[in-house]
Amino acid sequence: MAQRILVVDDEQIIRESLSFILKKEGYNVEEAANGKDALAKHETNPFDIIITDIEMPEMKGVDLLKQIRQRTPQTLVVIITAFGSVETAVQALREGAADYILKPINFDDLLYRVKKLCDYHTLVIENSLLRQELQRTYDFDQIIGQSTPMKKIFEVIKRVAHSEGTVLITGKSGTGKEIVARAIHYNSPRREKRFMPINCGAIVDTLFESELFGHKKGSFTGATVDKEGLLKVAEGGTVFLDEVSEIPIQLQVKLLRALEQREITPVGTTEPIKIDVRIIAATNRDLRKEVENGTFRDDLYYRLNVVEIDLPSLKERPDDVPILAQHFLDIFKKQMSKPIQGFANEAMRALLQYQWKGEVRELENVIERAVIFCDEDFVGLEHLPEYMRPTEDIPSVSSGHGTLKDAVRSFERQFIQQTLSACGQNKETAAKVLGVSLSSLYRKIEELKIPAH
Repeated sequence: MAQRILVVDDEQIIRESLSFILKKEGYNVEEAANGKDALAKHETNPFDIIITDIEMPEMKGVDLLKQIRQRTPQTLVVIITAFGSVETAVQALREGAADYILKPINFDDLLYRVKKLCDYHTLVIENSLLRQELQRTYDFDQIIGQSTPMKKIFEVIKRVAHSEGTVLITGKSGTGKEIVARAIHYNSPRREKRFMPINCGAIVDTLFESELFGHKKGSFTGATVDKEGLLKVAEGGTVFLDEVSEIPIQLQVKLLRALEQREITPVGTTEPIKIDVRIIAATNRDLRKEVENGTFRDDLYYRLNVVEIDLPSLKERPDDVPILAQHFLDIFKKQMSKPIQGFANEAMRALLQYQWKGEVRELENVIERAVIFCDEDFVGLEHLPEYMRPTEDIPSVSSGHGTLKDAVRSFERQFIQQTLSACGQNKETAAKVLGVSLSSLYRKIEELKIPAH
């Protein structure tokens, strides 16, 4: 779409000439004879670029600039001024003007400057949209869960996001440690700067110091140029040290110094360099045991562990399995353009009963696979991996004497108890899985004398 440009000048010949030249280049151009008229047009439908004279009746160009900056800071304003009024143009630049053009106007120079400003404006808009998308992607609402353990986690994350404290995220592999780290970063004052994830377990021991702290040319074999360390590359932002327990013991003291002194010393030099980064670390190991075993420094552990966020496993929050499953279903059915409505009861029951050793990551992969194979309205047992399908479709009923009514009651009792157990005794979740209303479930529990937990 062509950039929208407004030309503002009380001299008709200048106004029309500029409009003619810009329209020939494919821009969408409108005109205004004074600042008051220009402001009214801009408020009706904002422009990308405004080119305005300084000296005009009713509202001067600098006053128009101030009004535009207050209303739409992303709009770029170019000031037209006479050679003898350069000081006024400089003042306009201080007020936020993007550029100025001297009279008499050189049209080639004008077009060059407008082209540069258009490119810049497009980049600003794209960056703004990207930041908004990142904000949505890593908003707290995207960390899925309504269980009690997760609600507590949310409160901690929201508090720590606005601080500068070092955070240690613990939990099993697949529980979403990096997602939490990104949520903290993109909701912190450092959101405009880089988020630098570093997998400490993937760096060769001999290169670890160079990667983190940088090196000078010639400091070791293969160091043919100066290299900036990742802790410096992320200046002003957040560094996420994943698998922090894998940092070699001999380098842990250097990382501790970087945290305490806010400075690093590249390999091959004795001159420290100041850094400004926030550290978020993560591990799936018990760092206290690592400290006891002598493989992790206690002083570094306590420095990293200003705030600890321990992510619960799915076993500790079974209530979240249906919510997570639906979340991933919504993502993948959209990606694959499939009109899947949800999960069949037996499929959801299998998801609830399965022991998720791979945690949320494994659940996500299972749902993606199910969407690939599902061409029906609901994901069924047949769309799940074979190892997740129960060997018996229904719970067994003890053989013996009795009426059919007794057998049905026995079956219902076992079936409801089994589902409640799989749902962590959450009756709302169990009712959804069973396909009955919550009030109906309560009636059945009372009727069948199912014990409360």
